[in-house]
Amino acid sequence: MSLVLGIDTGGTYTDGVVVELRSKQILKKAKALTTREDLSIGIRNCIANLDFEDFKKISVVSLSTTLATNAIVEGRGCEVGLLMIGYNPIDSLPVKHYYVLPGGHNLKGRPNAELDLEKTRQAICELKGKVDAVAISGYLSVRNPEHEIAVMGMVGEILDLPVVCAHQLTTSLGFHERTVTAVLNARLIPIITELIESVKKVLDEKGIEAPVMVVKGDGCMMGEALAREKPIETILSGPASSIIGGTFLTKASDALVLDMGGTTTDIAILKNGVPRINQEGATVGGWLTRVQAAQIYTYGLGGDSYIQISKDGEIQVGPQRVWPLSVVAYQHPYLVDELKLNFEKTYDLMFAQATDCFMFLKQTTVEVLNDQEKEVVEILQGGPRSLYYLTQRMNLDPNLLNLQHLVNLGVLARISLTPTDILHAKGTYHQWNREAAELGVEVLASRMRKSPKEFIRLVTEKIINELCITCLQSLVGCDEPNIKIKNTPDVMYFIQKALSPKQDQGFDCSFKINMPIVGIGAPVRAWLPAMAEKLNTSLIVPEHAEVANAVGAATGKIMETVKVLIKPGEKDGTYLLHAPWECKLFEDLEVAVSYALDKAKKEAVLAANKAGAKEIELVVSHQDRYAQAGMIENDLYIESLIEITAVERPEWEREEIKEKFFVDLGEPTLSNVG
Repeated sequence: MSLVLGIDTGGTYTDGVVVELRSKQILKKAKALTTREDLSIGIRNCIANLDFEDFKKISVVSLSTTLATNAIVEGRGCEVGLLMIGYNPIDSLPVKHYYVLPGGHNLKGRPNAELDLEKTRQAICELKGKVDAVAISGYLSVRNPEHEIAVMGMVGEILDLPVVCAHQLTTSLGFHERTVTAVLNARLIPIITELIESVKKVLDEKGIEAPVMVVKGDGCMMGEALAREKPIETILSGPASSIIGGTFLTKASDALVLDMGGTTTDIAILKNGVPRINQEGATVGGWLTRVQAAQIYTYGLGGDSYIQISKDGEIQVGPQRVWPLSVVAYQHPYLVDELKLNFEKTYDLMFAQATDCFMFLKQTTVEVLNDQEKEVVEILQGGPRSLYYLTQRMNLDPNLLNLQHLVNLGVLARISLTPTDILHAKGTYHQWNREAAELGVEVLASRMRKSPKEFIRLVTEKIINELCITCLQSLVGCDEPNIKIKNTPDVMYFIQKALSPKQDQGFDCSFKINMPIVGIGAPVRAWLPAMAEKLNTSLIVPEHAEVANAVGAATGKIMETVKVLIKPGEKDGTYLLHAPWECKLFEDLEVAVSYALDKAKKEAVLAANKAGAKEIELVVSHQDRYAQAGMIENDLYIESLIEITAVERPEWEREEIKEKFFVDLGEPTLSNVG
């Protein structure tokens, strides 16, 4: 048997599966709460919950995570020094320490200026003791990387630190975006390293000696060595795994894949079983990178979304994530008694909801707290408490106690009413403390002057309608990325008539989505049937949908692509080859193409081997571009694009191909292509 252990560390849960690849059977599955203060605890609990003994039979451990994405969004990571070659910053950069050095190249790969070795050495020495990693970005280094390579060598001689070059991460033009990508990659190196080391520690405890793979943002896999070098590739790893998992579990070809987790709802559109890739690069935390990732639409709506009553009396769900009352009260039952004592329903709270409670997470080492904040932290170190309890104990007006700063720092977590609690109050979900959920509903219902039953109905309709809007927005985004339907009152007028029709309205509207919706994630069976009905489409919720992310982690494939560009040289009849490793002049196009194909194949195989691949197929793409020259006899040569992709398919996919070849050709004939 070929067994893979798939692990997905999400914002709320860490999921685990054991998959037998040849038969495509999921032998074991388990969930455990994610422990964000120490991810290894949640991973250890998840593996223990699998109730699996034959760990020595595990051949690969595959990991997907939101760690890199969250770190960028939250501005976390190590201190990075940036060396920019040949150009000043174009826009703001996610770095404090940077130097601009002479050098850089033009589009032909010629130096704009020579590299100043003395200035470079001085700049590198200035970074000593101030940074934990170094990023290097040269102007048009994708046309000639020689300056970045030279500076990297100097950094290695002077500083014993990780070094990242922009040309190693992307071949796309865009100096600013390449620089941002290099800086963020350097910043993430210790974070991903710590995660991998934590995972390997847990694996050692269980006697699992299998190699560790990590899911990239495009859904493909890479080995741990490459993940340590290029952690930026793991942004959007979790959502990408959900797409792969959903495709594996359903065999869907054209579908809308909706992954509803604790914090977000992530949506991807499948065409011919493949998600669209964002060619411009993924945007995370407001930074546009040059990292290729699946086109995923993310919305702040999940099982742990914060349910609030706005100042104008409207129900709001998300985008903030909080801890559900039912979950924390299950672990700390005394919170139920605290929820029974609450503010007068007419008392207007400025910074909180009447259902809010808080719990201590960790001490801050970043900022000094004021006396009031210190007192709150000291109280909560004894266990979670309601806002009402805190204000009574501190003898303080609730509107003089704004704890959002401590929540932002990660010192405290907010606990309040969520969709998870609504399911408990309805009686459709029973895992945690139902009484706490019912009390939360009663508190907010009384403030709206509604019965608990009516309040639950209104919140349920709100959640389902919001899910409908996320689907519509994702489909609109595929056609017209700049249209935001929630920001368009005229559009929302018709959407509201379709989703929440009134008996006396003069006309009806309806939508019909022309593809099935594949629902994955723990809450989807509760929320998506009514959503699909409103959108007049079919719903597929596969078996094991609640651990589809971990299934995706276990069933992905390795795919590494090398790109080479050939352009006309400065003299007629000459050709310049621009590759990630060199810029080289040729006097014959056929010789240049032959050299590029041969070298790119070798580099693709090396990259795939580094990513952990063993059985590799090569897919070759070679395209010559010419412009029609009108009066000239021959068309005008523009460029040659060469792309070599090294692929190692998962075992289940290789078996399917063998079966197909066996049926079509009489025997399996897997071999390298090109």
